[in-house]
Amino acid sequence: MGRHNFKKMIIWQKAMELCETVFGITINFPKTEVYNLTSQINRCVVSVPSNIVEGSSRTSLKDFNRFLEMSLGSLYELQTQLILAKYKNYITIEVLTNLEIKIEELQKMISGFQNSLK
Repeated sequence: MGRHNFKKMIIWQKAMELCETVFGITINFPKTEVYNLTSQINRCVVSVPSNIVEGSSRTSLKDFNRFLEMSLGSLYELQTQLILAKYKNYITIEVLTNLEIKIEELQKMISGFQNSLK
């Protein structure tokens, strides 16, 4: 297996778009959360495209798949953290719903990509 050009991968592009969207939302969180939920959410969303890139640099499909699994795990973690942000009234139900749609779409795309590697 050759290495993938991550910049051409749709899943990486979508993950980067999700980062941009989430950063635009967390910047408005209370400053008291900067080292807590804001930081957790931002680290989590960044780990999605980061793991896709790290996996794409691997020469074995098994390794690549493992990093894609980590990306999926980060997406589930992100979803939970955003639900917590809604509980704290940092985001509206509409914002949460729109983000969950994007997250679930990316989860399906990554899973589909994993299936194409088999």
